[in-house]
Amino acid sequence: MYLARFSYEVLPVNRQPAIDFIQREVEAARNKGLSARLLVPLTRAQGGAALQFELELARLDQLDQFRERGVGTDKETGSWMHAFSEILLSPPVVEILRIVEEPQAK
Repeated sequence: MYLARFSYEVLPVNRQPAIDFIQREVEAARNKGLSARLLVPLTRAQGGAALQFELELARLDQLDQFRERGVGTDKETGSWMHAFSEILLSPPVVEILRIVEEPQAK
């Protein structure tokens, strides 16, 4: 199991529009049967992300599939990404983590 985490940096004035963009991404992921969530840090280090989006994946290839067609058709996803990028201060930081499952008791 994997976790893809996207960290976004936005100005305070663009916080709510960014939340709306990410919430649309969360809903699209859930509609595709994926577990996703929006994270709003209550505290953060200097330079830390203002908002985060997490996506749970069974396989790494699901990330490419979702990023290409995450929010509707290819065209809709492209339009969404372009509009969202206009309020971002920098490209998102993407982390891919492997979830370590606890060993099953024998």
